[in-house]
Amino acid sequence: MTFSLKRINAIFIKDWKDLQRNSYILFTVALPLFFAAWIGRMGEDSPYMFSFPINLALVISGAFIQAAMVAEEKEKNTLRGLLLSPASTIEILIGKSALSVVMTILVVVLSIILLDYNVPSLPFFALSILLGILFYIAVGTILGLISRTVMETSIIGMPVLFIFGMGSMFRPMIENESILNVMDILPNEQLTFIWISLEKQNAFLHSWDHFALLLLWTFISFVVTAMIYKKRKVD
Repeated sequence: MTFSLKRINAIFIKDWKDLQRNSYILFTVALPLFFAAWIGRMGEDSPYMFSFPINLALVISGAFIQAAMVAEEKEKNTLRGLLLSPASTIEILIGKSALSVVMTILVVVLSIILLDYNVPSLPFFALSILLGILFYIAVGTILGLISRTVMETSIIGMPVLFIFGMGSMFRPMIENESILNVMDILPNEQLTFIWISLEKQNAFLHSWDHFALLLLWTFISFVVTAMIYKKRKVD
């Protein structure tokens, strides 16, 4: 079977039409923009405050939109038909992820504008966002595959939202060293550490270990996604 951009485009257009009718997703996407506008008007210059809405945009737009679109296929009993269609596994995964990627980039850019955040070292910042998007798209695909309905994705995905999207907000309230050490290796914290490091000279020297850990998280998320997708396809 040959790789077909036409089949990927067909899946993308179908998802775009579904998205326009899905008020749940459109409302969800507005949340990080609200926080970005709010923090931007507060005049805060703390990098941790800037990182919160950008991380939230990645979690909500990347993971939750992806989860909702995958779960919607299951809810409408169209996922099985898609899996059995002429489209290959890689075409289905790219097609189902394309709209989430576009929406995530759009929401992240709008969040940066609303925050009035001066992006340091654009190439490295863009690379960190790309790795973040890939990680959260994989997480969203997992959530969508294990959920039975669109609404169920918001319940199952709640720990993802609190840990990865809002974890940095709760960090100042936590005194337990063990919990803080665990938080230090999470992907959202790697993104925050990278963005803080990019403010310094020799940015990559200060952030390469965080890039490496983020890359490892992305790799693990893809492996888990592939395993669950394979199991669901067989089921």
